[in-house]
Amino acid sequence: MTPASVTAFCPGHISGYFRRVDGRDPATTGSIGAGIVISEGVTATVRPAGRSSVVVRIRSTEGVPREVSRTSPPLCSALDRLGVAAAVETVCRLPIGAGFGLSAAALLATLTATNRLLDLGLPADEIAEVAHETEVTFRTGLGDVAACQGGGRVVRTGPGIHGTIFRSFDLDAPVCAVSFGPIHTPDVLGSPPQMARVAAAFPARQPETFTDFFACCREFSAGSGLETPAVQQVLAECDRHHIPVAMTMLGEGVFAYGNQARDVLRPFGEVYEMGMADAGVRIMEVTA
Repeated sequence: MTPASVTAFCPGHISGYFRRVDGRDPATTGSIGAGIVISEGVTATVRPAGRSSVVVRIRSTEGVPREVSRTSPPLCSALDRLGVAAAVETVCRLPIGAGFGLSAAALLATLTATNRLLDLGLPADEIAEVAHETEVTFRTGLGDVAACQGGGRVVRTGPGIHGTIFRSFDLDAPVCAVSFGPIHTPDVLGSPPQMARVAAAFPARQPETFTDFFACCREFSAGSGLETPAVQQVLAECDRHHIPVAMTMLGEGVFAYGNQARDVLRPFGEVYEMGMADAGVRIMEVTA
């Protein structure tokens, strides 16, 4: 019997540095780099439908969902690829397009829920493959799907969902972020000159500790040309208070680590406090 609805959750991912890797097709194209899988992400609820539809909502600080869109070409394309239709509602708390990996989280949560709803029997790897290839095709991301398959602080040394990923669970204090707005990801990923600067700024070493991770992120953002004056101001203030901090990729904002991070970031805007996720996408509820 088909459930009335299925809800899945997928954590987001803050990328600290990355380098595009071009393959022979979307499956082998992606990125290498490092980031943090975060406890905030996207909740997707899917219901049976004759044709696909998507409603995107953002939850306010008071907990009230506000509709921001009634379309999502990537989500509809991914459902079409599976040959199915569903009515989809996604909800998140973090700002969309601001470097929190929410497009990947929405894809993984939606496809995971749809797989359960319609009893498709797809393995997790196949769901991730569809999500990753959709991200690459729509230029909404390169490595977030691979990271969001699990939790932790991640270092990706191979592109795509089958690339080698090292996960460290060494962040037990809050991760806090402020955002000044989105950076249009397709413009950056589709710009050869900008991607050349990004590639040249990629760290030569692989971080083994979270302290070195933040150092690598700072080297990358400074060399990539992506830092804005607003971002640089926050970075400098965190440095003054000895708070580990880096720029979100790709978004005009920063993320900082530690119990004092919220207080230092508060003067610059709304602070989003979260933690490191300990797991990836998962089913949350099945309604009969």
